[in-house]
Amino acid sequence: MKTKLLVAMLLLSITAIGQELYTFTEPASNMAAKSVGLRMNNFMMKQNIGSRITYHSVPEIMIGVSKKIMIHVDGFLSNRNGGLITEGGSVYMKYRFLSSDDIQKHFRMAAFSRYSFNNSDIHQEEVNLYGHNTGFETGVVATQLLHKVALSSAISFLNAGDNGNKHKYPYGSGNSKALNYTLSVGKLMLPKEYTDYKQTNVNLMLEFLNQYNVGSGKYYMDVAPSVQLIFNSVARIDVGYRQQLNSTYQRTAPNGLFVRLEYNFFNVY
Repeated sequence: MKTKLLVAMLLLSITAIGQELYTFTEPASNMAAKSVGLRMNNFMMKQNIGSRITYHSVPEIMIGVSKKIMIHVDGFLSNRNGGLITEGGSVYMKYRFLSSDDIQKHFRMAAFSRYSFNNSDIHQEEVNLYGHNTGFETGVVATQLLHKVALSSAISFLNAGDNGNKHKYPYGSGNSKALNYTLSVGKLMLPKEYTDYKQTNVNLMLEFLNQYNVGSGKYYMDVAPSVQLIFNSVARIDVGYRQQLNSTYQRTAPNGLFVRLEYNFFNVY
């Protein structure tokens, strides 16, 4: 009886978390405590001028410190200025401070922050701490799960600085601050009925990614659909495309393909 109950709880947990593992944003939920995840994030972005495709690689290590705290450590590599070179990295931390859970339904909130350092040239007005700018970000995210659909929204404050000693921030200190606000929707498409944790999950995602510069008043609005496959409850593949809807920013490569490969190890320590 106890074994059946544990299996049922595990299946409900897997079903609940699948559709809120968003491709372009982080939900309020955390990875399992005492787990370690490895990611390889790949961006293939089309330059606005010419037809060149630039490649950005972001290897990532995720650590589930506890059920409330998780940490990500990233590296930034790019071929934008020639061969693939290391340009910087970041540390991201999330603290889940609210959780109201029920069967196949929950509401969660978390606070998060990121510090990034980068030594590449600053070539666009958009503030991007995931591979372009040095700076910090802090914000809150809320996620609501309702059976097979998960909704998540976040707002954060970003402040960019100089990229090392060689690349000063060129747009003025008053224009280095921005607000990011996002809305993400995820839906579990397959399996129709959960019977085994080894079943492959198929999730569809639609995310809206927006930024407003508090100094200049400039902004961008992007949409990013994606499909996600989860294998054996430990491995994951995401394929998405980010498309600019509207912008008053100068952006060099806003549109492109994103592919993520991920594998998780549980009860590591």
